[in-house]
Amino acid sequence: MQQTDLQPETQLCSENVFKAVFESHFKLLRNFLIFKFRDVERAEDTAQNAFVVLWENCAMIKPEQAKSFLFTTAIRLSLNLIKHDKVVLNFELQSKSNGTHYESPEFLLLESELKKRLEKAINDLPEKQRTVFLMNRFENQSYTQIAALLDLSVKTVEKRMHLALVSLRQVVKNV
Repeated sequence: MQQTDLQPETQLCSENVFKAVFESHFKLLRNFLIFKFRDVERAEDTAQNAFVVLWENCAMIKPEQAKSFLFTTAIRLSLNLIKHDKVVLNFELQSKSNGTHYESPEFLLLESELKKRLEKAINDLPEKQRTVFLMNRFENQSYTQIAALLDLSVKTVEKRMHLALVSLRQVVKNV
């Protein structure tokens, strides 16, 4: 009977346990994200969102797994934000330069279709491959840096990148 009495206090959904996890990991996670984003406000928002996701999944996660879950979630949230920023930037650049195109309408249509197919292909990649691909190609991180951040071997990162590139080449090949 004592085990069941102690069990709620060791579960992550317990307010005391979650508060302790928050207090011990928030500052570290926020500082990690500040280093990545170089933007304090965005880093704090992302860290808070990672804790929201942790709370939503608290029944499935043990307290000792919380730190790993938080960093993985924060990296995914960061990648999604970076991807969104790039889409917005591309749209802004495209809308500003629409009047200066000298290419034929057919070329512009093909270019637009290729971009859409590539974006869809990147979104359709398995989560692990997409994460590695975006970190390497959009954040310019080396395989070694990615391996360290995701707690993987360099060979695993290489394999995921290879599989992602094979999938994306099929999209380009079929155009």
